[in-house]
Amino acid sequence: MSEATEPLFGSPIGTVELAFDPEGKVATITFDRAPKLNALTPEMLEALGQALTEVKHSRAAALVLRARAGKVFCVGADIERFSGLAPVEMWRDWTTRGHDVFEALAHLRQPSVAVVHGHAFGGGLELALACDFRIAADGALLGLPEVGLGTVPGWGGTGRLTKLIGAARTKDVVLARRQIDAGTALDWGLVSRVAPLSGLDAELDDLIRSITGAAPIAVQLAKQLIDGAAEGVATPLLESLAGGLTAATADLAEGIAAFRDRRPPTFGGN
Repeated sequence: MSEATEPLFGSPIGTVELAFDPEGKVATITFDRAPKLNALTPEMLEALGQALTEVKHSRAAALVLRARAGKVFCVGADIERFSGLAPVEMWRDWTTRGHDVFEALAHLRQPSVAVVHGHAFGGGLELALACDFRIAADGALLGLPEVGLGTVPGWGGTGRLTKLIGAARTKDVVLARRQIDAGTALDWGLVSRVAPLSGLDAELDDLIRSITGAAPIAVQLAKQLIDGAAEGVATPLLESLAGGLTAATADLAEGIAAFRDRRPPTFGGN
């Protein structure tokens, strides 16, 4: 990866950095608030939203989301920052803002990968759930413990988790506050891959190579088709339109030529 940009915000309220690899194919957003277990602040949410906007308008073919430091991926929202909010402030300035940013992540046209190197609780798990792929370290625990604090998951956790693992298992995680290990998360379909902490980057590189080795426009269209199908949208018409769009791309011509020539294709995203 290339050197990261300057932090959009600095400690003690946390940092969020955006960097691109030398070819501009892979964007990496790195957040860091290790002394507070990477708890998310309003400033970090704002910075994350800004970074996602830049990725959206870039030529990147994939996004990696990860924490820079600490044994924990993210423990969620900073309790000290939201505990004193009035009800309207909680709705307007905290919950709604988190939803806006996490929805932007979930609907990013590029596929996204969360590298969950440690425990992910509350808003930290919700952040990972907003990504298309989750790679977890084998020692990580995941959970949504908000009801034990007197509140509920507020950044899309109940909806996204239910779509992934079903209502019964989601109730076990949310209502009974069950913390699940990475192996169980893999069995349930909550994470895509599990690896030892020392092997996370190798697992990530393998996944990113697979994503970026395909035609970027086709990948992004396919992601939108799958997301639409998950929301109950009928896909036949959309697949026809998306297929028609790919027929006009140079990438399809290159893919066909490479297939005929029995060589690896070189896609340009055009």
